[in-house]
Amino acid sequence: MRSPSILGEAKQIGMATQLINLGARLQVLESEMTLSRERLLRLYKEVQGKSPSKGMLPFSTDWFLTWQPNIHASLFMGIYQFLSTQSSLLRVDALARAYRLYCEHLETLKLEQVLSLTRAWILVRYFDSKILCLTECKKCRGKFVTHAQDLHRNFICGLCNVPSRAGKTKAKVNGVH
Repeated sequence: MRSPSILGEAKQIGMATQLINLGARLQVLESEMTLSRERLLRLYKEVQGKSPSKGMLPFSTDWFLTWQPNIHASLFMGIYQFLSTQSSLLRVDALARAYRLYCEHLETLKLEQVLSLTRAWILVRYFDSKILCLTECKKCRGKFVTHAQDLHRNFICGLCNVPSRAGKTKAKVNGVH
């Protein structure tokens, strides 16, 4: 049996550290890295200073289609697809870079981050499985996340057709700011 390359393992540890710092859950690391669960667990505890969150990952495609998450998911997927098609990055590298660019863009605009790295990873998997896709809005020509099996001929995005209660929180509705 051939032992793993020290340089290859070092690259895996470096990428896993990046993903942990971006907020990846242990399940994401296990899926994307070749390191053992025990090593990933030890690395996670060393980087974060605590044990990883437990529990199931979010899995519903419907979350990505609600108004605000759809805008964020669409922004992230646009960045991710650009990096994936215009570079020779591995999927996990494109994921990390796209997520950092997404976060930097929101920070520049002083907007709240809605998409976690784990949700971004799940979104990429839905695209890889052809469950979700990007569809062009007939009004603004932007591309937005939709179900792949939906009819897209007359698609109008959530920015061109804002739902009546979009962006309203309980505090704003009740007059408290």
